[in-house]
Amino acid sequence: MNRFKNSINGLTVVKVLIYALFGLFMLLPLLSVFVVSFTGEPTNLLGSLTDPAIFNSTIEKFKNMSLDNFKRIFSNAGYFSALKNSLVLAFTVMIIIILICIPLAYGIARTKMPFKKTISALCMIPLIVPTFISAYAFIIMFGRAGWVTQIYNALGGEGMLLNPYSMAGVVAVQVFFFFPYALWPLVAAFKVSDISLEEASQNLGAKNWFTFIFVTFPLALPGVISSALLIFTVSFSDFGSPIVLAPKELNLLVVEAYREIAGFFNWGGAAILTVVMVIVAAFFFYLQHLFTKGKNYGSISGKPKQQKLIENKLLNRVLSGYSFFIVLIPLLAMLSVALQSVATTWGKDLLPSGYTLNHYKTIFSTSMGNIQNSIMLAGGALVLSVIVATFVSYFVVRQNSAKLDFIASIPLVVPGIAFGIALIQTFNTAPLQLTGTAVLLIIAYTIRRLPYMVRSTMGSMRAIKQDIEEAAVNLGATPLTAAITIVGPLLLPGIAAGSVLVFITVIKEASVSILLAPPEWAPMSLAIFQNILRAEYYSAAAMSVVLVVLVLVLQGIANLIAKKQRL
Repeated sequence: MNRFKNSINGLTVVKVLIYALFGLFMLLPLLSVFVVSFTGEPTNLLGSLTDPAIFNSTIEKFKNMSLDNFKRIFSNAGYFSALKNSLVLAFTVMIIIILICIPLAYGIARTKMPFKKTISALCMIPLIVPTFISAYAFIIMFGRAGWVTQIYNALGGEGMLLNPYSMAGVVAVQVFFFFPYALWPLVAAFKVSDISLEEASQNLGAKNWFTFIFVTFPLALPGVISSALLIFTVSFSDFGSPIVLAPKELNLLVVEAYREIAGFFNWGGAAILTVVMVIVAAFFFYLQHLFTKGKNYGSISGKPKQQKLIENKLLNRVLSGYSFFIVLIPLLAMLSVALQSVATTWGKDLLPSGYTLNHYKTIFSTSMGNIQNSIMLAGGALVLSVIVATFVSYFVVRQNSAKLDFIASIPLVVPGIAFGIALIQTFNTAPLQLTGTAVLLIIAYTIRRLPYMVRSTMGSMRAIKQDIEEAAVNLGATPLTAAITIVGPLLLPGIAAGSVLVFITVIKEASVSILLAPPEWAPMSLAIFQNILRAEYYSAAAMSVVLVVLVLVLQGIANLIAKKQRL
C-alpha cells in the first residue's frame, strides 16, 4: 500500500489525464466508428457505461454485427467507385509531383541556376494556402469565364483549356499546391549525397545524364520514396479541393463520407468509408517507414566534403525557366483571388470591369465574428496543445514512454474528415453530448495538430540535461513542480516554434471545421466554404485574402523565432 502511495505523484496524475484525453477523444471515437461499420447504426459506447438501457441496446446491436457494410464497398457501385477514384487520384498526383519535383529539387540543391532564392521563396506559397481556396482560385483562372480560358479562346482554342470541375482539375490543384511537401525532402536528399561518387563516375568517362540516372538519383532514392508516400497520403486525405471541384459523377471517398454523414445521416455508410480511409492512410504511412527501414543508403563519411555546384549555363537557365513555370501557377492563382476580392464584376472581360474595397468593408462589418472565432478557437487549441505536448515530450524523453509517443502520432494517419465523423458519432448523445459545441471543436483541433507540437518540443526536451531538474528535486521540489518551473521555461524556444505552426494549421483547417463547427462558432475557413457554395465569390475572395495574409504574418513570426533560435 505504501509503495502504491509513493508511486502516486503529480506527474503520474498528469500522465493518467493525458492518457484519458487520448482515450476519450481519439481512441474511443475511432473504436466507435469501427463498431458502427459492423452494426450499421449509431452505437453509444460511452453511454453504455453509465446507462443500463443504453447498455442493453448496445448488446443487441453487437448481436446484429455483420460484414454487410464491408461487402457494400465492393457491391455498391458508388462506394467502390469512390475508393477506386480516390486511389487513382492519389497515385496520379504522387507520380506527377515526384516527376516535376526531381529537376526542381536538383536545381535548388546542386546548381547555380539564376534566381534560386526567389524560386525557393515562391515555393512556400502553396504551403500557406488552404486547399479549398486554391481550388476556388483555379475556378477563377480556368472556369468558363476564367481569364485563362479567355486567353485560350482568343488564341483560337475552343471551350476550356482545363475543366476545373473534373478529375483533371482536382489533380492540377493538388499537384501545384502539394508539390512543396515532396520538394524540400528531395532537396535535402540531393544535398546530403556524397559528390565524390559522382566525380568518380565522370572521371571514368560517364556523361552527366548517365551519372544522374545511375549515381545521383539512386543516392537520393530514400528521399524520393519517402516523399512519394507522403504525397499519396496527403492527396488521399485532402478534403478541400475535392469538395469544391469534384462533380457529382466523380465519386471520391472523402466527399462520399461527408455526404453520407452531412446529407443522408447514413451512419453505417459514413463509418465504413471512414474505416477505409484510416486503413489506406495508415497503410501508406507504414510503407513510408518500411521502405527505408533496415536499408543502408549511407554515403557520407567523417571526412568533410564541399559540394561543388554545377555551373553549366544552359542547364541552369533551363532549370530556372522550368522552376519559374512551376511556381508561377500557384502565384497566379493567389493573385487571381486577390484581384477578384477588389473587383466590382469580373467574368466577361480579361480584367475586372471596375475596382472596389466594398467586399472588404462587407466582411469586416458582417464577418468579423468569423475572424474572431478563428483566432479564439486557434488560441484555445494552442493553449491545450502546449500543455499536453509539453508533458508528452517529458514522458517520452525522460521516462521512455514509447506507448505515449505512438498514441500521440496516430492523428498523423487519420484523415480530418474521418476524425470529424468519428467524433460526431461518439459525442452526439448523452452522457457527453458535445457535438455542435466549441469545446469539441477545440479538442479536435488540438488532437489533429498535436503531433506538430510534440515533435517541436521533443527536440528541445532532449537538449535539456536531467541533472537540472534533479537538483530541484534534491532541494525539496516535487517532480511535477520541477518539470513546470525548471523544464518548462527551458522548453520555450521549442514551444514557440511549435505554437506558431499549430496556430497556422488550425486557422487553415477545413474538414474538421466544416463537420464540427456550430453556427455561432463558425471560423473563417467555414465561412469561405459556405460563401463559395452560395456563389458569393467576391466575399469569399476577400475573406480568403484576409486568411492568407493572417497566415503569412504568422509564418513571418515563425521564421523570426527560428532565426533568433539559430543566433
